[in-house]
Amino acid sequence: MPAERIINGVVFMVFRLKLFSMDLKTGMPYWLIKNGLPGHYPKLNEDLKTEVVIIGGGISGALAAYHLSKRGVSCVVLDRRTIGLGSTCASTSLVQYELDRTLYELSSLFGEHKAAQVYVEAVEAVHKLDDICEELKFKNKERCPSLYFADKKSNVTLLQKEYAMRKKAGIDVSLLEDSEIRNRFGFSAPGAIESATGLSIDVYMLCHALCNASLKQGAKVYDRTEVIKTEGKNKFKIYTDTGFTVSCNYLVNAGGYEAGKNLKGIVKLCSTYAIASEHFEDPSQLWPNRAMLWNTAKPYLYLRQTPDNRVIIGGRDELFYQAERRDDLIKRKSKLLEADFYKIFPDLNFKSEFSWAGTFGVTKDSLPYIGSLKGNPRVYYSLGYGGNGILFSLTSAEIISDAITGKKNNSAELYSFYR
Repeated sequence: MPAERIINGVVFMVFRLKLFSMDLKTGMPYWLIKNGLPGHYPKLNEDLKTEVVIIGGGISGALAAYHLSKRGVSCVVLDRRTIGLGSTCASTSLVQYELDRTLYELSSLFGEHKAAQVYVEAVEAVHKLDDICEELKFKNKERCPSLYFADKKSNVTLLQKEYAMRKKAGIDVSLLEDSEIRNRFGFSAPGAIESATGLSIDVYMLCHALCNASLKQGAKVYDRTEVIKTEGKNKFKIYTDTGFTVSCNYLVNAGGYEAGKNLKGIVKLCSTYAIASEHFEDPSQLWPNRAMLWNTAKPYLYLRQTPDNRVIIGGRDELFYQAERRDDLIKRKSKLLEADFYKIFPDLNFKSEFSWAGTFGVTKDSLPYIGSLKGNPRVYYSLGYGGNGILFSLTSAEIISDAITGKKNNSAELYSFYR
């Protein structure tokens, strides 16, 4: 049974969304409580024929539908939940070009040239996502810098190497010393890299904005409709729990961990935790430039501000074992995250109002898996695992849309299953 909590006189239901035998998230995600259910989509109520079926209506599926329908490709989105109520509404919605692995670390895996290409394309993806928001007249976003700071003095040398590689790749960055960090951001750290390119966004609302735009472009979106079986190889028939079917020529799996459940060995599941503070009445109390902050700790801690002057803190990740264990840790992890905040800003009065936990996946090289598998060229996967899930979703939408429409994409090999 769901639990009830009362906040500001309003009763909120604390619920779990099931993912096979695993819960995807639990607690009270800030974006869901703030926005509620902004869009309403029907269950599938008829048999359909279309060019592409997209399974998953989170940000990955929404971006895929937007790109395909914009090119005039007919597509149908099917989601077993209400749109956006998977990982999307639990995201802390920081859009940074930085990966879970630094450029320096990635270079040791792929070589400097290829690693730099990944980072430069990620910078471009931030700008592309901002452009899409402008096209949609989507206002729940703001451009902001990102500050990657050393959590201890011994990590300054690594920052310096990272800065040099990013600078060489042509990325707009600055290397800051402690005095500059204190003067400009109001806290102390041994060193930091400031990046000019970043977006702070409400990805849950963006998901709905993309779905609505796709509907206007001719796509169809159905939620509370679970795919129970697929048949075919060059042409597909999709069977749903509503009793209706969809016939299509291409299939896009954009359901995150559900989409990759049968692909062994590509992802490791972790639990992550987040808290959101009460509203700060005086925004001047918070650090300037509304910069996204994250550090060199393993796992890293990250902070952002919201438009209503709250602070969201995330981190304290650990390997996922079972949903019950993850959920039992929310209270303890929330206190630890508060303590982490006070280590950085000891004079700010942080009071946690919302807390939640989620499950996310990491890959060996921190890159997504995008594309098709040998033997199934018309079945595509959009698996944007890791801390850059939003940007990876955009990259996936571009690569898959290009593949379906017969356009060459020079980035496809970087993220393929056979890289």
